[in-house]
Amino acid sequence: MSTHAPAPTRREQILREAARLFAERGFHGVGVDEIGAAVGISGPGLYRHFAGKEAMLAELLVGISGRLLTGGKRRVAEAAAAGLPPAAVLDSLVEGHIDFALDDRPLITLHDRELDRLRESDRKLVRQLQRQYVELWVDVVRQVYPDLAERPARAAVHAVFGLLNSTPHLGRPGGLPGRDATAALLHRLALGAFGAASGTS
Repeated sequence: MSTHAPAPTRREQILREAARLFAERGFHGVGVDEIGAAVGISGPGLYRHFAGKEAMLAELLVGISGRLLTGGKRRVAEAAAAGLPPAAVLDSLVEGHIDFALDDRPLITLHDRELDRLRESDRKLVRQLQRQYVELWVDVVRQVYPDLAERPARAAVHAVFGLLNSTPHLGRPGGLPGRDATAALLHRLALGAFGAASGTS
């Protein structure tokens, strides 16, 4: 039985290249024709998949917020079903976010730079999904550190997200000390930050 991930759909290929190009050159610096050329179809052919660049940007930013929340909920549920302690649940959440931060760096750049270009309804949806994701973490962090009040726990979660989402500033992938070493470093820093917030480190 093959363990390979399924090949990306044409729609997924378009989104991946759009994210890369938008992150490299800015939303207004990229044309539909260039995105099409990157996936081997004509610019007008993209309109069979998306209404335009704005629709691609919305799907990218709403999509990653939804994916993070869904993945986080799944990790919490799986850990609970396995009877794991809260610290192991937090470990799993950190690992999941590090995977995103290392593997989807263009989406971090896009979020930081282009979120305001979304329609108000899409922006509100992104914020709603992000708030739910933050609260998921806050709940787990406070299980690990019961003496940590809600507001400082939430501040710590936001600070850790800032730390983990700093990956676009770490240089190109080849300039990093290796994915595993970078992931391990980020993991230690994240857990250390929570420990510092709680006064236990």
